[in-house]
Amino acid sequence: MPGVSTSHTGWTFITNHARVLAAIADDPNIRIRDIAAHCQLTERAVQRIIADLEQDGYLSHTREGRTNTYRVRADKLLRHPAEAGLSVGALLSLLVQDESDRNRKPIPL
Repeated sequence: MPGVSTSHTGWTFITNHARVLAAIADDPNIRIRDIAAHCQLTERAVQRIIADLEQDGYLSHTREGRTNTYRVRADKLLRHPAEAGLSVGALLSLLVQDESDRNRKPIPL
C-alpha cells in the first residue's frame, strides 16, 4: 500500500485496535488480508482485534457471500477514563483520511 513504511521499532501513538478500526471505517468492505497489510500486522492478529472490537460493541459485520461488510459504531464512547465522553467517531475523524490527503505533505507547525 502506498505510504505505508516497511518497518518500525519502538512505541507509537496509535494502538493496533485503533489502526484496524480506522482501516475498516475507511473501507467497510476491506478484507482481513488488506487490513493486515495496511496495519503491518498478521492476519491472525487482525482477526483477534476484530473479535475484541465486536465483543465490546464497537464493530459488527454482516456476511454477504464471501465478503464481510463491517459497521463501526461511531457513537460508542472510548473505553479509557482519560477519554471519558469522547466517541469513536471523534477519534476516527482524526485517523481516517481521503486517499488524496494521504499523499499530501503535512503542514509545518
